Formats: sequence, C-alpha cells, structure tokens
Amino acid sequence: MRESQSSILDPAILLPAIGQCFAKLDPRIMIRNPVMFVVEIVATLTTVILIRDALTSGEHVGFTLQIIIWLWLTVLFANFAEAVAEGRGKAQAATLRRSRTETQAKRLATLDAAAFDMVAAPDLKPGDLVLVEAGEFIPSDGEVMEGIASVDESAITGESAPVIRESGGDRSAVTGGTRVLSDWIKVRITAAQGSTFLDRMIALVEGAERQKTPNEIALNILLAGLTIIFVIAVATIPSFASYAGGSISVVLLVALFVALIPTTIGALLSAIGIAGMDRLVRFNVLAMSGRAVEAAGDVDTLLLDKTGTITLGNRQATEFFPATGVTAMELADAAQLASLPDETPEGRSIVVLAKEKYAIRGREMVPMGARFIAFSAQTRLSGIDFEGSSIRKGAVDAVLHHVVAAAADMTIVVDLPKL
Repeated sequence: MRESQSSILDPAILLPAIGQCFAKLDPRIMIRNPVMFVVEIVATLTTVILIRDALTSGEHVGFTLQIIIWLWLTVLFANFAEAVAEGRGKAQAATLRRSRTETQAKRLATLDAAAFDMVAAPDLKPGDLVLVEAGEFIPSDGEVMEGIASVDESAITGESAPVIRESGGDRSAVTGGTRVLSDWIKVRITAAQGSTFLDRMIALVEGAERQKTPNEIALNILLAGLTIIFVIAVATIPSFASYAGGSISVVLLVALFVALIPTTIGALLSAIGIAGMDRLVRFNVLAMSGRAVEAAGDVDTLLLDKTGTITLGNRQATEFFPATGVTAMELADAAQLASLPDETPEGRSIVVLAKEKYAIRGREMVPMGARFIAFSAQTRLSGIDFEGSSIRKGAVDAVLHHVVAAAADMTIVVDLPKL
C-alpha cells in the first residue's frame, strides 16, 4: 500500500478548517471538551466586560482587549487543530466519493439488448441492467445476470489475486468500485444509492467522532478535576483581596484562571486522537475506534490472515523459477510469448520482467503465422501457437487440464521391430 503524500499545509485541508474552527464555537460542540468550554465561557464574559467598559469609558480597555484576543485565539486554535485532523480523514472520503461519482455505466434496456446509454453511477437504481467490459469499473453493487469475468477486488478486500464472477451460484455478487480485468458481464444493480459498500466505507472514513479511549477518558476526568479546583481557588481571591482592603478586576482573575488551567493539553487532546486515526488512513488502513489506535502502540508483532492484506493490489511478476533441465532464459522467453495476448496486470508484468531482466525484446509474430490465445475467465489461460509449438500460461489446474486434453488428441505411432 502506498502512503498518501498530502501535506498538513495543503490548502484543501487548511481553508475548510478555518471555517470549521468558528463553527465549532457552538456550545453544544464545545461542551464535549470541558477545559476549552470553560475557556470559551470566560472569553465570552470578558468580551461583555470590554463592551461595557468601552461604552462607559472605563479604564484599562487596552489591557482587557489583549486578554480577550489571547483567550479567543486559544479557543480557535484548539478548534483549528481538531478541524485539520478531521480534514485529513474527510479528504480521503472525498477521494472515494469522487471515484464513485466519476464512474460511468453502460445501462441496458433489457438483458438481450445490444445498445446501451451512458449514465453516471449515482443515477443508477435497483433493477437497472449494466454492461461492464474488460478494463471498466463496476458502477454499483449488484448481481451478475449474464457472462463471466475475472474481477480485481483488491481495492475492497485487499486480496491481490483476481476472482471469478459469473451468473448463478454463489459467485454472482459484485461490488461497486471493483474492476473487470477480462471478458464482460451484465450486472443487475441491487443496492440503492447511499447504501452501497462504497457508501458505507465513506461513512466510516468520515466518522471522525470516534469513541474515546480509556486513557483519554481518564485524562479528561483529571483535566476537569483540575479545572474545578482552579475555579474554586480563583473565586476565593476577591474575598481575600477585599479583606485586605484592596480589589482585583475580573479581567485579571480571568487571566490568572486561564494561565492556571491545563489549556494546552485540553486543546490538543482530541486532535491527537484524531491524528492517530488519520495516520492509519494515510496508509489505507481504516481504524474503527480510537481504542484500536491506542492498543496499536503496544503491538510488537502483527499476524495477518492472508498475504493480500499487505500486497500492492495488482500481482506483479518478480522472478522466474525454471524446472530441472530448463534454463531461466528459456522459461522467460516462453513466459513472455504466452503473456503477449494477456492484458491483465499480471500478464503485462511478465512481459516487462522478461524484457528488463533478460533483455528479451518483443517480436513480430504475425509473419510467422502465430495464433494468439487471449486470456479469458472461462479458460483462465493465455498463450500462443506457432511453428508447431503450443505455449500456455495460466492457473495450475487449467494448464493441467489443457495438457491432458491435448495428450488425448495426440496420435501415438509405435514402430515395432520385425521378428
């Protein structure tokens, strides 16, 4: 999997975050963070005092204005940090949503119709019939009604090996966003817009309102407790000052209170949690809860149930392993010839590997009367016939079946010596 290169200074993330930091000033949102909620209350109180002093020509208006600026900057910075962290996950969701919106579908009037009209994937409804050919993306979740094809589902399942999807049986379901590698299928749409697998994935990525971890809950309780203690401590100061014959302005008490409470930790606590989940999203790993992210910090060994979870997506050839009595050059030459009609990513990678590692260049096979056998989901084979030779490449069982069938068609002539 490839890490996203989006920067934290990306304007596409920063500009929406500026608007979000003001939207998050809603007390119903701020109350989720007790420390910053208290800071917002005292900032509002100090603003009211400034307006009163400005209208009554009170003293120390400039000092009060400085305190108010710092208070509101503290609140806005906390909201901005959280909005930036959420924006990274929302950018990932926007990418998924754009891929769904830009997908075009070939809609058929009936199952036997040859003509089709192009429509956007979001315009499809349950019951619509679409034609999906090699190299095209399946526009929405559905069921194969006709045809058979190999489908790349690595974007959904993480499994690099393509799967066969055909009408009837338990291999007829297809998922929107997957890609057909060979042949064609006609699909009946079964999912309404907003309820497809891709829609559910987008909702999960956008769900930045994650459950708080046990450590985060404990830290929130500690911060709330400290805030209450400092509220009581600051509230008693005017009484002591009055007893000593002096007085302290509310603005000074507010400045002292904000300096005492743990505003830095309270401001960045939620942003840190969301940033942890976002770091996984950048590696295309979707964390379902903050608890999982927190537990991942203690993991030393990770066991995966299949190799597809950690592969690139498209299978790529990296090495040729010849059998006994066959040189690597001979194997590379035969593999390249058998892969010439194979348009799957795996087939193209074999041609590239033979060219780069063994310097085997492409050859003009038409003058030699060569017959190409294109890869298909039915045969799971590709190959070439020329000059009396037959070369095939594909799934092991398909190759064995081809060899047995070819051997059955051979005529064996035995010349016995005369007695």
